[in-house]
Amino acid sequence: MPARTPAGPIALWRSASGRPAAAADRCPHRGMRLSHGFVRGEALSCIYHGWSYTRAGNCLRIPAHPGLVPPDTIRVTTQNVEEVDGVIWVAAGETTERPPRFEDLIPLRSLTANAGIGAIEAVAGAKTGTDGLLRPSRKWPDLGLLVVSQEQDQTLIHILLKGDVSTSQRISASRSTEALRRAAEDVQARGLA
Repeated sequence: MPARTPAGPIALWRSASGRPAAAADRCPHRGMRLSHGFVRGEALSCIYHGWSYTRAGNCLRIPAHPGLVPPDTIRVTTQNVEEVDGVIWVAAGETTERPPRFEDLIPLRSLTANAGIGAIEAVAGAKTGTDGLLRPSRKWPDLGLLVVSQEQDQTLIHILLKGDVSTSQRISASRSTEALRRAAEDVQARGLA
């Protein structure tokens, strides 16, 4: 799937063994987006000509030349990936910090807001904690929003819920977060945040 980091667009994928990986979202062969590709075993393959890349970024296979062992110079840039409590963390470059744990919460869905974190905090009536988690209100004690700043006043909002909530509570949390996003975008557009 396509995703974005401060280092640029990435293809976020999970190998057949279940390990998450992140690579630059461009095949070095013809520039096709790797996020349009497909996973074949432990490799990500480009949909255009089928060139396959490992989690480490080296080219594994070139279908037009089945006998060729691809040289080490053919590779995609990769980023460090770690999955903690169902949340996939991508680090651009080396990091010594461990991702925060949200042991009581599980991910529900993600959405993008065309608003900065300040506008989201203003609408939510709460501040983001040092772990990046925003608890919008006492009305929603089972809801946490993991907010991640993107470029040009865009923010990724990852909805996290306690694992024992009902389907109707999940739907309600999703709709409430969409309403919060719309209100934050309105605040941002009016320059009130």
